Amino acid sequence: MNFSGKYQVQSQENFETFMKAVGMPDELIQKGKDIKGVSEVVHNGNHFKFTIITGSKVIQNEFTLGEECEMEFLTGEKVKAVVQLEGENKLVTTLKGIKSVTEFNGDTAISTMTLGDIVFKRISKKI
Repeated sequence: MNFSGKYQVQSQENFETFMKAVGMPDELIQKGKDIKGVSEVVHNGNHFKFTIITGSKVIQNEFTLGEECEMEFLTGEKVKAVVQLEGENKLVTTLKGIKSVTEFNGDTAISTMTLGDIVFKRISKKI
């Protein structure tokens, strides 16, 4: 399955609670909570490039499945992570104690980030 494409946020749950828990400043949480961000995925074999555009903020992360890489975290901090493919359609990683799972189903991408008992869920559709 190839995951390439542009995906726009349709809905999200627990955004504010999760962002506070990871240390995002309140002013950025307020700016970001209603933005329908766009993620562009370029998938070539085991290599991925994610470009996430939320308002004026752009985060780019590149990785090869199963290999350690440096990723930009939500707060702008650089962290080491290893992304794995589970099954045919789930990208899974853990960074800074947060489990991140992105599941692709047809034209939908469902991302969940779990920190302790706080789960942030974002549903995006291919555009």
